Amino acid sequence: MISNDNTNLLISLAQLMAGDFSNQQQAYEDPKNFAHIRIFFRPLPFEFFNAIGFYSEQSYDYDIWNPYRQGIHQLIAQGDQIYVENYGLKDGYRYAGAGHNLDILKTITPENIQKRCNCSMIFKKNGNSFRGEVEGKQCLIPRNGRQTYLISEVEITETTWVSLDRGIDINTNEQIWGSAVGPLKFTKRASFAQELP
Repeated sequence: MISNDNTNLLISLAQLMAGDFSNQQQAYEDPKNFAHIRIFFRPLPFEFFNAIGFYSEQSYDYDIWNPYRQGIHQLIAQGDQIYVENYGLKDGYRYAGAGHNLDILKTITPENIQKRCNCSMIFKKNGNSFRGEVEGKQCLIPRNGRQTYLISEVEITETTWVSLDRGIDINTNEQIWGSAVGPLKFTKRASFAQELP
């Protein structure tokens, strides 16, 4: 049985996540190190998981119809933590643009997703923000012919999304990919909280 506190925590996180985010300011101030990136976290219909879920995509601002990362996420309350389970799309290119086009979003079905094992994010409330990180060191991502595990850290407030993703070689613990100059810092351009079930 989920308590009201847990439900409130989950809804609070979902409301912060639901939006269109841009790091335009960061890219403008430091174009050598940061490209202008957009993140969309769009609520899915409740029936998709019979729970709160999201479709997400990340793309370069100049090419928002061609996301380089897409995902499906289900929020699950467990004690004072919120687990965000992550799923991949079997043919993501069919759904490119669903973050900013509801007609495309409505065509995604649960049959088209695949769970990313050991890649859940665990979020905890921290004052006015939520902080999250990927569970353990088992979220494996092959990159450049090497097997890496993901270290991902996120902090979300009402108006900001700060994230740092790095891929670490499972044998040498050397960083293979991800930012070497600090986190991406996004500002919320628009909220989609009104679309939450």
